[in-house]
Amino acid sequence: MKKALSAQELYLKSVKRTNGKVRFWRIFLCILFIAAWEFCAQRELINSFIFSSPSKLARCLKDLLLNQNLAGHIGITLFETLASFALVILISLILAVLLWNSRTLSRILEPYMVMLNSLPKSALAPLLIVWLGANYKTIILTGISVAVFGSIMNLYTGFIETDREKIKLIYTLGGTKRDALCKVILPANIPNLFSIMKVNIGLCLVGVIIGEFIAARQGLGYLIIYGSQVFKMDWVILSILILCIIAMGLYLMLDRLERIFKNFS
Repeated sequence: MKKALSAQELYLKSVKRTNGKVRFWRIFLCILFIAAWEFCAQRELINSFIFSSPSKLARCLKDLLLNQNLAGHIGITLFETLASFALVILISLILAVLLWNSRTLSRILEPYMVMLNSLPKSALAPLLIVWLGANYKTIILTGISVAVFGSIMNLYTGFIETDREKIKLIYTLGGTKRDALCKVILPANIPNLFSIMKVNIGLCLVGVIIGEFIAARQGLGYLIIYGSQVFKMDWVILSILILCIIAMGLYLMLDRLERIFKNFS
């Protein structure tokens, strides 16, 4: 018993040591990149007007927070992203269930879903603006259009590939399609749903930024396109870095929710 416990302790120490190394190297590489960036800008090895520098971005961040309502721009982009993300998940679940419930309907709609999923979504944005106007609804719809078709197809594929023996058992015991859906299909596809959500949160953010490029007067996408037009490259680079932080934060949030769900299940 002691040997087994000792082996387990050695394994846990090894895992902790490996995790510590990973965290150290992540932080070290980030600090090294920032230091090299600042050094090259100060020594004029790179053009600081085009590539900016960490010190210039820090001053730019302060100025945007105090004078340009940066927090408001971030909040608007976050709201539009989360709204489009929530609607994508809701629409995907409803349509995937409908397609699973009717194989005839799925065979009719499948080629159209493939076509719409393959369509470059940036081509839809100008049409949406003409149809709906330049407002936040258009931007949210652009975010939805980027992610929803692939999400529906992936969920539907997960539904039809669920263990058929378990579904047969439900029917054998007198269960209905609703029982099969609620007791087998949906629970079995929760890991798949989390994977789809992790992908969709980034796609929705991309779609929202595409919409803000064209239709917005607020948001990080607006700051990027406006900054590029007036050659305020600090605005552009800072907005891109903030988008990276937002994307990472949203992904980690979903990853944390997945871990909490696994611990409770």
